[in-house]
Amino acid sequence: MTVRLGVLVLPERPGPDGLSVWRHVEDLGVRHAWTYDHLRWGSLPDHPWFDAMTTLAAAAAVTDRIELGTLVASPNFRHPVSTAAQAMTLDQLSGGRFVLGIGSGADGPDATLLGGPRLAPRQRADRFAEFVALADATLRGRPVTTTGRYYAADGVRLVPGCVRAPRVPFAIAATGRRGMRLAAEYGQFWVTIGAPGMATADEAFHALADQLTRLDAACAEAGRDRASLRTLVNLSRIVPDPYTTVGRLRELLARCEDLGFTDAVVAYPRADGVFAGDQAAFERAVATTVG
Repeated sequence: MTVRLGVLVLPERPGPDGLSVWRHVEDLGVRHAWTYDHLRWGSLPDHPWFDAMTTLAAAAAVTDRIELGTLVASPNFRHPVSTAAQAMTLDQLSGGRFVLGIGSGADGPDATLLGGPRLAPRQRADRFAEFVALADATLRGRPVTTTGRYYAADGVRLVPGCVRAPRVPFAIAATGRRGMRLAAEYGQFWVTIGAPGMATADEAFHALADQLTRLDAACAEAGRDRASLRTLVNLSRIVPDPYTTVGRLRELLARCEDLGFTDAVVAYPRADGVFAGDQAAFERAVATTVG
């Protein structure tokens, strides 16, 4: 199996218990681990929820090997310059293991909690393009001065810069043409959660195949070799119970590999609600698959 398997851990556990989860994930042998970046998640409005960047700083302190990243940071409440500064810091703390996952920002709670106006899809796409370009320029370590429609910077320079050159990798989540073009131009990963409304695994994988075809076109348009772009799918958003058995997880990863995905993640099991799952089944399936 050549698909690199990772785990998504929701930022809901503080203190020693939360840190033990990240250590446990690394001990299972996965290649990368991620957390969501929201101020509040719509399906858990009254549930404990912590800051993604702070959570990942703690995770970096108790792990040694796995890549760590946001899945994904949102322009809904982040500025590209301050986000870049946090990314550089996490890259240094982790010894070059941080990946900055970025998305355009959905029209959910994060879009309105700071009191800003709701943006139309085209406006969110414009803002996303500006966010990615400014974060990229800032993380490369040279002085940046610019004024855009949504963001500005005046003589910003990050020191000492990133461990990995020329900057931390970007994992860009996108399913539309403009977002895929951003992934082709700036990304080291392209990220997808599939398409909404898929009733069966076959329908879900058909949608993924269509997305990859469109990603091929975006890379060709940008003059990018698509083979140089890692492609990551969140299996826990594609199918229910992806790790109920070792065989099921292996089958799903094999289908991802057949489509051309390089990476996949499954959600760390929760006791109930979203991403609920059996802990023993998760550990058995993941450890056996990556072992």
